[in-house]
Amino acid sequence: MKSVFETLSAINVNGKVEKKNGLSYLSWAWAWGETKKLYPKSTYKVVKDPQTDKPWFYDPVLGYMVMTEVTIEGETLEMWLPVMDGANKSMRDESYSYTTRYGQKDVEKASMFDVNKTIMRCLTKNLAMFGLGHYIYAGEDIPETVVEKKNEETTQVVLKVGDDNWKNILKYIAANKKLGAEKIVEQVSKKYKVTATIKKAITEATK
Repeated sequence: MKSVFETLSAINVNGKVEKKNGLSYLSWAWAWGETKKLYPKSTYKVVKDPQTDKPWFYDPVLGYMVMTEVTIEGETLEMWLPVMDGANKSMRDESYSYTTRYGQKDVEKASMFDVNKTIMRCLTKNLAMFGLGHYIYAGEDIPETVVEKKNEETTQVVLKVGDDNWKNILKYIAANKKLGAEKIVEQVSKKYKVTATIKKAITEATK
């Protein structure tokens, strides 16, 4: 029987990822929905500051921080995330300025919208601790695949045109054509055994 991490980490989330200012964000609604489909009894909690009973923690110097807890199959893991502006700078309770290589930049104070948005991003990061989208935070482009074991040695799965794995690869190619065929073959080869036929098919798919 597969563990929660093995099950969730095998899900390809590329089609649900949004990129902004160099960071990747997974749709929280989709991530939570997929988790509940597989583990209906899963729950999450927004951690509140015990001193204020607010769903955030605040430090005048460091800024705002939010925290969540997710429980799946009896295991509870927590995660935290700072409330950041569009330049990925920590936000505070008043406007301020900082100097960049291009000059002075103003930052608006944090709003409840910023806090709420960060809480939901924190939830998706929390789910990554259980495996869902984990490979994104690990700097990978595609999820780990199930490998076959023979004589107690781990071998790569042979990729074949038309099988379920190939369908996932086609989705990956469609979302990353700008990388070019050579780079895509390199990435796919990390997870699968790529034959000359597959290399040709990838080249054709990137056109």
